[in-house]
Amino acid sequence: MAFHKEPPYTHGQAAKTGILLCNLGTPDAPTAPALRRYLAEFLGDHRVVEIPKPIWWLILHGIILRVRPAKSAAKYASIWTSEGSPLRAWTEKQAKLLGGHLGERGHQQLLVRYAMRYGNPSIAQQLDELKAAGATRVLIVPAYPQYSASTTASVFDAVYRWAERTRLIPELRFINHYHDNAGYIQALKHRVEEHWAIHGRPDKLVMSFHGVPERILKLGDPYHCECHKTGRLLAEALGLTKEQYVVTFQSRFGKAKWLEPYTEPTLIALAKAGTQRVDVVCPGFTSDCLETLEEISLEAREAFLHAGGKQFQYIPCLNDSPAWIRALTDLCEQHLGGWPTRQAPDPAAAQATRERAMALGAKL
Repeated sequence: MAFHKEPPYTHGQAAKTGILLCNLGTPDAPTAPALRRYLAEFLGDHRVVEIPKPIWWLILHGIILRVRPAKSAAKYASIWTSEGSPLRAWTEKQAKLLGGHLGERGHQQLLVRYAMRYGNPSIAQQLDELKAAGATRVLIVPAYPQYSASTTASVFDAVYRWAERTRLIPELRFINHYHDNAGYIQALKHRVEEHWAIHGRPDKLVMSFHGVPERILKLGDPYHCECHKTGRLLAEALGLTKEQYVVTFQSRFGKAKWLEPYTEPTLIALAKAGTQRVDVVCPGFTSDCLETLEEISLEAREAFLHAGGKQFQYIPCLNDSPAWIRALTDLCEQHLGGWPTRQAPDPAAAQATRERAMALGAKL
């Protein structure tokens, strides 16, 4: 196995620390060819689909990639913006704001980048750029608050594969989860209350998380439990009773049983039972994306109203909200502990300051 070429080394260059904010991914464009490339990478990940590879390869390339790209492209087109993919745009903004906040707190020796697990910019590409910029330590920050092997662990796999081809591997740290982090919960609370201050309160708050096959719970994946803990902590922060909210799971794929209750059937059942208004928030997504803007805000809304509901409100993700950026900054500071991230003092400048003070009569 050949190693990647190392970037040029400059003697005396100050070592820097990198932060890589990693989100799931997005196609490069809302077109069938772009979706085919994206879905081939995404659904070809053994972490995402735990079916024996030869069997799944035939299903993926023989059926799914022939049919699904065009349908998915139409859905992406419905939420595409002038900035491109919402998920990529929000993640890029979060990385820039995170770098700015850390800089304001005195962490001048930090480099903050963002990457997509599937699509561009890739994790390997961004790690190469961090190394070339002088980063000798890198903190990997998944954009997923709740840990799952299909998301968080897949990010770590991509980092390990990059490291396998790298001669001089930087020090690496990984944030596994922050589903119960106080700052994250408070940011969610602020987001919901901000919405309610304008639109009023619903009859029921639906907290919809991304779904995963139920079997992973029995295999030891903590995702289900962490979603429910996030839901409970958010409900407590909002002062809600158990009757005023429900935790559900969306984005089913295939015929296997996934975590229940499912979001859309729950909304239909609520409407048929006489619930007039629901608000839906998606705490597991830190950036708005296809699953929130199309699946929830469009499809789920239509299902609820068609079943007899009167009012459906979608509460946007954390995105670039100030409370979330502060929480993300605090989280990174905590995990950067012990790493040099601040500008080293200049001895000559310090001596000049000392001499000026003594000339003015200061006692040192």
